[in-house]
Amino acid sequence: MTQVQNPLLNATGLIDYSAIKPTDIAPAVDKLAQQLQDTIAQVTAPDTPATWKAVVQPLELATLAFTRAWGVVGHLQSVVDTPELRDAYNAKLPMVTQLFIDLSQNEALFAKYRAMKASDAFATLSDVRRRIIDREIRDFRLSGAELPETERTRVKAIGERLSMLNQRFSENLLDATNAWHLLIEDEARLAGIPADTKAMYAANAKAAGQTGWRITLHFPSYLPVMQYADDRALRETVYHAFATRAAEFDGSKFDNTPLIKEILQLRQEESSLLGFANYAEASLATKMADTPKEVIAFLRDLASRAKPYAQKDMTALRAFAKETLCIDDLKPWDQAYASEKLRQARYSYSDQEVKQYFTEPTVFAGLFHLAETLYGIKIRQSAASTWHPDVKFFEVFHNDQPIAAFYADLYAREGKRSGAWMDSDRTRCYVNGKLQTPVAYLVCNFAPGIDGRPATMTHDDVTTLFHEFGHCLHHLLTQQTEVAVSGISGVEWDAVELPSQFMENFAWEWDVVKQLTHHIDTGATLPRELFDKMLAAKNFQSGMACVRQVEFALFDMLLHTSFDPNVDDVQALLNDVRQEVAVSFPPAYNRFPQSFSHIFAGGYAAGYYSYKWAEVLSADAFSAFEETGILNTQTGQRFMNEILARGSSRDAMDNFVAFRGRKPSIDALMRHSGMADNE
Repeated sequence: MTQVQNPLLNATGLIDYSAIKPTDIAPAVDKLAQQLQDTIAQVTAPDTPATWKAVVQPLELATLAFTRAWGVVGHLQSVVDTPELRDAYNAKLPMVTQLFIDLSQNEALFAKYRAMKASDAFATLSDVRRRIIDREIRDFRLSGAELPETERTRVKAIGERLSMLNQRFSENLLDATNAWHLLIEDEARLAGIPADTKAMYAANAKAAGQTGWRITLHFPSYLPVMQYADDRALRETVYHAFATRAAEFDGSKFDNTPLIKEILQLRQEESSLLGFANYAEASLATKMADTPKEVIAFLRDLASRAKPYAQKDMTALRAFAKETLCIDDLKPWDQAYASEKLRQARYSYSDQEVKQYFTEPTVFAGLFHLAETLYGIKIRQSAASTWHPDVKFFEVFHNDQPIAAFYADLYAREGKRSGAWMDSDRTRCYVNGKLQTPVAYLVCNFAPGIDGRPATMTHDDVTTLFHEFGHCLHHLLTQQTEVAVSGISGVEWDAVELPSQFMENFAWEWDVVKQLTHHIDTGATLPRELFDKMLAAKNFQSGMACVRQVEFALFDMLLHTSFDPNVDDVQALLNDVRQEVAVSFPPAYNRFPQSFSHIFAGGYAAGYYSYKWAEVLSADAFSAFEETGILNTQTGQRFMNEILARGSSRDAMDNFVAFRGRKPSIDALMRHSGMADNE
């Protein structure tokens, strides 16, 4: 009888996702962890020479196998969460966290890297390998490897606890989102909501064994209510549920409030142990920005430029709501609704009208054609084992040779974390002398097609897809072969959004957009006059959108600099930030921090500013295409060669300067956003 191989032990090939069971997790993680620990013992042995071949290469191979398997488990837990999978993941999370912290603080390994740096052979290594060794030494220090044993042990304990708290924060938010639904039995209450969205609500109800229309807090269900429902009371009900998720109002069943306090306390303690004044300083040690002061100045400068435009936007919206919609006192649950009505009145089109043209198969075909034109590649759908029937698999070719692949998981569903993201499954590098090609995950939460018809996408959905695909291209088109600098590995956090935000610009170019459209009923291409209306409306409320992002980023940065979690109140800080930069103020019951998973469960703590920081880079980079022609293949090749292909083999600023010929300017961003002056 042939023994079935545990699918998580596949270190290099494609993963058989359909074969993975929760019971596979513990034995695979245990086995690979032991292999990694054995390798660490081998490379740190006194008689092992401090060389790249003897230390770095075997350690990289063992780490790759382990992180690949654990990455697959984490990915599944975010896209097909079940109680069994969650239990298996959480059972191993403390051990995995401890293993990585032990590795980051391993004194003997730290000594090997310092010996490599001090050796005569260091000068003979490639620039990339010298860079990797320098960064490893930096990261050892940032992990507390040089601290006395008592402090080092405390840093380790903090890291383990933070890992568990971050996971609990994410679980609470997902569970709180899943726990709420509203069954509508009178269709009249859904007046104004598009037919395809109502069909989705009906399908949701049917799937739950109910009759009527089932609204949930997943974004494709939530947003149409806020944007289109004529029933103001319905909008308020759904808004209240969304704004109070994972807070104290549900009897504290999923309350993230105590987790936030403990997370902030531990981050502050950890950064203090490492010799930093605050967590933001520690966070910026590996980013492009030098100091929290520099970031805060950048954000406040941006706010001062954008707020006059935001105030004009809000004044216009309040006047329209009062005069046209008879809403005298505009509330947060009215804003998206009134904004959509104002957009239609001002530009004579609606998101729903546009949505009928962006059918998913055509959008993907057009997106792939764009990438193929700019970068000389080919993208083809292929067959592979997946974790859900909706998931598609694509291969990327160059000169008829496969160079990369990615999975696309596009639709919202129960058990799937909200939002959109890209992650890496496999990194481009040599494994035992053979070149391993990169593999990525492209994950979104769009509304699926109904009754066998293709899914349709709003233009916002399209730009989201372009954004995440930009991340994918960054990972997939790398030319690096050293693990630590390949693809998105090691890229400064405030530069990693450059390729993604750069791609969004193409979703506003007619030569690209016309290839993305095929009306779901008629097959017609988006009319040019409708696109011109969209373009005229491109910067509709851009001031409000800008200060909203600055609000999040400034709150995050102040939270990790001047805030004392033992004394200060998180909500009070957010209120102060809003008074400084915002033009829209939510009700007192709004609990935004409790769902701010970017900074409490993701990697954006003291780093949320990177969205606006990288937007400056991406707008300036795109202006090079505006100068040469947006489909100019030579410019595309330069962007690929100097930015996408480089990974983190050199500093992100050096990549930018190599492409653009100078350092970035904020001017392109302000121009693209319709805020070129401050009148």
